[in-house]
Amino acid sequence: MEISEIQVDGYEQVVRCRDEASGLHALIAVHDTTLGPALGGMRMLPYASEDEALFDVLRLSRGMTYKSAVADTGLGGGKSVILGDPKTRKSRALFEAMGRFIDSLEGKYITAEDMNIGIPDLEFVKTQTRWVTGLARDSGSSGNPSPYTARGCYVGIRASLEEAFGDPECKGRRILMQGIGAVGGQLAIRLKEAGAEVIICDINEKRVAEFEAQYGFESVPDDTHLEVECDVYSPCARGAGINDETIPKLACRIVAGCANNQLLEPRHADALRKRGILYAPDYVINAGGIINVSIELFPGGYDEELAIERIDRIHDNLKRVFAISKAEDIPTNEAAARLAAERLAAGRVEKA
Repeated sequence: MEISEIQVDGYEQVVRCRDEASGLHALIAVHDTTLGPALGGMRMLPYASEDEALFDVLRLSRGMTYKSAVADTGLGGGKSVILGDPKTRKSRALFEAMGRFIDSLEGKYITAEDMNIGIPDLEFVKTQTRWVTGLARDSGSSGNPSPYTARGCYVGIRASLEEAFGDPECKGRRILMQGIGAVGGQLAIRLKEAGAEVIICDINEKRVAEFEAQYGFESVPDDTHLEVECDVYSPCARGAGINDETIPKLACRIVAGCANNQLLEPRHADALRKRGILYAPDYVINAGGIINVSIELFPGGYDEELAIERIDRIHDNLKRVFAISKAEDIPTNEAAARLAAERLAAGRVEKA
């Protein structure tokens, strides 16, 4: 196993691992540990190049710093990515090697599941390192974080509706959801149960058909979904979908979803604002999963009641962001970053 450092300004540590025996090629980025060890999920994707993977892990780990700061988890920000096709490259040996890679950081980075990584994969990782969260509930861990991320997004959509319309209730609101995977699917069900008119789309047409048949959802084609008029557009798949090409097509009053890195560039938050569209910053609204797994690290271990209580504070965090945005006349992403920076600055003073 060959582990090497990648120097990146503004990041505490970025490391690469290549392991010929298992075929592992992975990156870990630790952005900031001011508030605690860097907690962030592991994802596996068939990146076209290491540069593409590096761009992803850097952006995601920085987002985790701000997500944890705003959510007040007492943790820092990090992320890991494995380069490879999850449909064909997964193996016990690969994940055991990933465990040894994580262990080499000696607790500076703590992992959890993310895109294309499940509890069975993390169980193999755990054989080589203790720095794993989000394992099966019967092992004393917090289990699958998806339902908790969905809960937090639901709370955040209610806060956004209250801000935009003066009423947090979902009943009668038209909500367009792009992506109905592990989190988006559960969010769609929760919103429908709350009385919202939910329209779904996904590149996975089989998944859409299953949701139509089982739950009675209305669907639209993924490639033309932006033409649908709605109160809330909820991006719940991969990031960068809010950009120069898509913003002019949006027919909504609110953008609020569970996808990470929804804006292609930070300036796109201001473009939404200029169109009169309220943006719920992604790392504020989708923090439910990281809040849930962070409770594992508390003295006494995981407590679901405490986790839910803290996840429901996403409502208050978003309302604080919206208040800063209005008071300072700045886009909501800048307001969220300002709130995170305040909490990081307080953490640095406390550590000094």
